[in-house]
Amino acid sequence: MEQEPAADLADPKDKLVLIVDDDESILDLMEHVVKKEGFRVERGCDGQEAVQKAQQLSPDLIILDFMLPGMGGYEVVKELQGGDTSRIPILVVTGRHLDRQSIEMVKHEGNVREFMEKPIKPVLLGAALHKLLQTRPPEIKRTPDRGPFGNRW
Repeated sequence: MEQEPAADLADPKDKLVLIVDDDESILDLMEHVVKKEGFRVERGCDGQEAVQKAQQLSPDLIILDFMLPGMGGYEVVKELQGGDTSRIPILVVTGRHLDRQSIEMVKHEGNVREFMEKPIKPVLLGAALHKLLQTRPPEIKRTPDRGPFGNRW
C-alpha cells in the first residue's frame, strides 16, 4: 500500500537554506545536496557573513559550520538569538569531535535544531532538512527495467 504524501508539507523550492562553511569544497558538496533536495541556496564563508546574510535574507534554515575563522559558530548561534533572526532554525555541523556534554550544550541553544558531525552524509542531511522545514522530498525517479527486479532478465 503506497502512502500519499502529506498535503500539509511545503514545497522545498519555497524554502531558502543558508549554508555557512569556510571550506569551499564542503560548501560545494552541501550546496549540491541541498539543491538536489529542491531547496534554494545562499552561501556564506564566515561568521560575520552568516549573521549579515541571516539578517538580510531571513532564510528558512541555516546550516552552520561550528569551526569558522574570526567569529566562530557558537558566537553566530548566540548572535542570531536576538531580533528577527531568533526564529531561524540552525543545523550545526562540525569536523571537530565534541564530547556528549558539549553537543548537548549546543543543542540546548534556542535556535539550534540539529547537530551533525562531518563528514556529512548526504542522505542524512537531506532527511534532516525535510524534517526541520516540513517539506516534501522530491520524487525519486526509478527505472523499472534496471537492476534485479527489472524485466530484462
